[in-house]
Amino acid sequence: MRNGDDGNDVGGDNTGSAGTPARPCLQSLQIGVTVRGLSPAGMVKVERVTEIVGRQAVTIIYRDASGNLGERIVYQDDVAGIEIVEAGRPWSFDGDGEILRLVSEAYRIQLAWLFDPYVAITTSLITPLPHQISAVYEKMLDRQPLRFLLADDPGAGKTIMAGLLIKELKLRGDLERCLIIAPGNLTEQWQDELALKCHLEFELLTRDMFHGPVNANPFRDKGWLIVRMDQLARNEELQEKLRAAREWDLVICDEAHKMSGHYFGNELKLTKRYKLGQQIAQHCRNFLLMTATPHSGKDEDFQVFLALLDGDRFQGRYRDGVHTADPSDLMRRKLKEDLLKFDGTPLFPERRSYTATYELSGPEARLYAEVTGYVRDEMNRAERFAQADAGKRKVNVTFALMMLQRRLASSPAAIFRSITRRKERLESRMREERLILRGRTEPIRFEDRVADVLDEETWDDFCDEVPQDERDELEERLIDNATAAATVEELEKEIERLGELEELARQVVRSGQDAKWNQLDSILNDPLMVDEHGNRRKLVIFSEFKDTLSYLVRRTRNRLGRDEPVVEIHGGVKREERRKIIHSFMNDPDTLILIANDAAGEGVNLQRAHLMVNYDLPWNPNRLEQRFGRIHRIGQQEVCHLWNLVAKDTREGDVYVRLLEKIEAEREALGGKVYDVLGQLFEEKALQELLMEAIRYGSDPKVKARLNQTV
Repeated sequence: MRNGDDGNDVGGDNTGSAGTPARPCLQSLQIGVTVRGLSPAGMVKVERVTEIVGRQAVTIIYRDASGNLGERIVYQDDVAGIEIVEAGRPWSFDGDGEILRLVSEAYRIQLAWLFDPYVAITTSLITPLPHQISAVYEKMLDRQPLRFLLADDPGAGKTIMAGLLIKELKLRGDLERCLIIAPGNLTEQWQDELALKCHLEFELLTRDMFHGPVNANPFRDKGWLIVRMDQLARNEELQEKLRAAREWDLVICDEAHKMSGHYFGNELKLTKRYKLGQQIAQHCRNFLLMTATPHSGKDEDFQVFLALLDGDRFQGRYRDGVHTADPSDLMRRKLKEDLLKFDGTPLFPERRSYTATYELSGPEARLYAEVTGYVRDEMNRAERFAQADAGKRKVNVTFALMMLQRRLASSPAAIFRSITRRKERLESRMREERLILRGRTEPIRFEDRVADVLDEETWDDFCDEVPQDERDELEERLIDNATAAATVEELEKEIERLGELEELARQVVRSGQDAKWNQLDSILNDPLMVDEHGNRRKLVIFSEFKDTLSYLVRRTRNRLGRDEPVVEIHGGVKREERRKIIHSFMNDPDTLILIANDAAGEGVNLQRAHLMVNYDLPWNPNRLEQRFGRIHRIGQQEVCHLWNLVAKDTREGDVYVRLLEKIEAEREALGGKVYDVLGQLFEEKALQELLMEAIRYGSDPKVKARLNQTV
């Protein structure tokens, strides 16, 4: 021992002079060392060493000359009485080989991207396509920080592209925290696809995560999270927790067009989803927006949307000739007609659409005229609520009447049920008001039942973006309660008129006359509906309203003679049940017809079918492409056919016929790229506004001529 060494120096000299046994420190008592002083039996060989109190004590298992094992706890103070007689090897093969293999493999994977530029593809269960590779490896991966809009057509595999981007960034050490924001009906699909195809494990945000301990914050505690868009946009508490957590390395927003802002006059109205997008953009390093319908037809709204990615560059309201910024460096949009396989052949088969017009029967035409007249008159009465203090009432009444008109065009069953419910609710309302007023003549109180449901700011958001189940619920509340009547006498007259309409609708339903169903029935007889062996092919039918959907399910089952081939999806079907129905339709040869509303219009894969019927046409033209995209997507091998049912000689029908004729003309001129121009057809006025104008003023020849010119 060196002069002045007290034997407690952990890093001391353990070699000793020549021929002199070394005085050890705790760290020198290693496997294979022969020591004296550890056991009364004399010299022993150390077999295992385990630290138990940091570096201050170890447990040693040793073997004596007779082969017997012993154990002793050695403290730092005990090493003075221990001598190393024979030092062990500086290394050995006694370690855990499995751990060594795992560590080596982890290090190899960490460096894999240096040797394999497409390592995310080679380590995922996917068959990549050229447009997917170019999007990830040419457009997005090298952009740091990333601000990008991925706007390929529906069915192009944007989820796979997002998964490849996540995996590449993770393997390169650039991604530790990732947040995915998606509509509620798509969150589980995101989780399943990323886990199955890319081996990426994400958790879904649940109530238990943020309703647990007082300080629980899933955005701080979880690094790989999927959140429902509306759950986050409508919950201030969750947004506070989001802001309190450290920034995310990557945030992906699916169906990002829902984060919208609109100009009403000169005032910009931002939805709650848009405001959420603004917060997210300031709280992440990389921000990816994904949507198949980025442009709603209004350049000024599109500029507001792009401001989520670059607020400085797209600041202010769009003005033609003033704003000339090219967003191509911030986005990538590929149309289905442009997508190719590696051999240069088209990725998607051809898609064809047909306008199937039908003529209303006499009783149906009379019912249509009477209900349309009622809607027009009540809309005109609602104009008196245009003042600021009654603005919400006007919006609610107008929306309720618009829904009534849409149900009139949907089916006799839907309009009959809607009129009956509205009449019953207004009768109940009138009885309540009479009890309250007791003979006095005063305006009807517009109570909280519907007053706060809609305003002008949320009108477009509700019509286009609210989930189907919520939309169904709010539509029922509005149709049943919203009225333009200002006094009990006016309410009584409205109820009397509704009674007349109810009787007309009842007569139509009882007569069994339904020209629209007859048109669908003839489509079901089309030769395309059966294959070369005479077997019926799979078909998807889209409706708007649950009453019509139930009516179609019943009549279609009666026509086929069996219940099993027909399944349905609507907003009231729970997610797990919805997944079972979709799985059955995709895999069971006996499940032939899926009847659905727009609850199945986004993010659902139905490419086992190549035939579709729009029984009800949406008032948002982008939904046409979203619906068609359910069958016309990657994996589809057949030519896709779509029939759009439109009533002739109706006000909204005339607008639709003109629209579909223009779409067909655009398709022929653009080589099939028809749906990319849908938004451009309505740059001045939205389709919804045109249809409402047709309903209110369509009998005026000047208005009719202007509508034809607009469309």
